[in-house]
Amino acid sequence: MYRFNLFTLKQFLYISCIILLATACNTLNVYEQTKAFPTHQWVANDKPSFTFTITDTTQRYNIYAVLRHEDAYHFNNLWMNVSTLAPGDTLKTQQVQLLLGDNTKGWLGSAMDDIIEHRILLTRNPVALKKGKYIFTIQHTMREDPLQYILNAGIRVEKVMP
Repeated sequence: MYRFNLFTLKQFLYISCIILLATACNTLNVYEQTKAFPTHQWVANDKPSFTFTITDTTQRYNIYAVLRHEDAYHFNNLWMNVSTLAPGDTLKTQQVQLLLGDNTKGWLGSAMDDIIEHRILLTRNPVALKKGKYIFTIQHTMREDPLQYILNAGIRVEKVMP
């Protein structure tokens, strides 16, 4: 019969914690917010805006577009304008193409039933952000308006740990 050994349990927990810390991801979520489209369509003049504050300027950050759509979405991509107002700066807008799928692999995001979620990197490399308040505004620029089968759209900012 096996006797419970408290020392062995402590060793197991200690080793488990070390493994967990060693395999943890190297990013920290700072901000993520999406806007839901209750009718599952995104009208072009609906420009969701997201505000967050950066306090840690010693780290670098990745910025993502977050999108959820139904499997019935008609396109493999989504064009949108991303406008950024950084502390002490002027408004800057860039047009980006989000690649959502292709004809050989299908949807590139993670799927659950008929809902596909994408987190698509908007910055090529981690960026240094200034201390202060940031405002991101997004607007789809697709020809179809309203853009059908879109559930949510938003922004995610992650701190990249060294």
